[in-house]
Amino acid sequence: MNIFKLFKDDKFDKMDVINILIMVMISSGVFGFIYEVLFYRIDLGYFVKRGSTYGPWVPIYVFGGLFIALATYKYKDNPLLVFSIGALVSGLLEYISGYVFDKFYNLKLWNYSNEIWNYGNINGYICLRSVLFFGFSSLILIYILIPIVIKIIKNNNKREVGIVSYLLLIMFILDMILYNIYH
Repeated sequence: MNIFKLFKDDKFDKMDVINILIMVMISSGVFGFIYEVLFYRIDLGYFVKRGSTYGPWVPIYVFGGLFIALATYKYKDNPLLVFSIGALVSGLLEYISGYVFDKFYNLKLWNYSNEIWNYGNINGYICLRSVLFFGFSSLILIYILIPIVIKIIKNNNKREVGIVSYLLLIMFILDMILYNIYH
């Protein structure tokens, strides 16, 4: 897959596409953080800081947003396909990530076995609620978030957008490194 052809309709160059994808990643991580904080407030009755970083982003959502964008953007004219592919891609990412962290690193970063609305729970790694939420989130990503990011890129200085997107990416990477060093 040539990622640079994803946004060919908008006639973006390679740097614009990279900036779009970085912004999608960071926005998805923040979206995931907000969702998880709110969900666990409902589930547990109190606020819990979620994620494995210091910042307001959850890494699996960062990468999930990227994978969903890459897998579904070309099907943006078909919301049902976007939903289905997004749910499948993110469900696979969540299951594989959960399994790998659990079996190879002895880390259980999430466990749906003990949560509300966990119908269809498979080994604590995924459940129907999470997969359906990710499918719905795919629609938000393709039909709301990416158009906003495209508008930002079209309406602002290319150099400034690049600086901001790369600074956000560097902050995220440093956050992941520092969190893992000190935890």
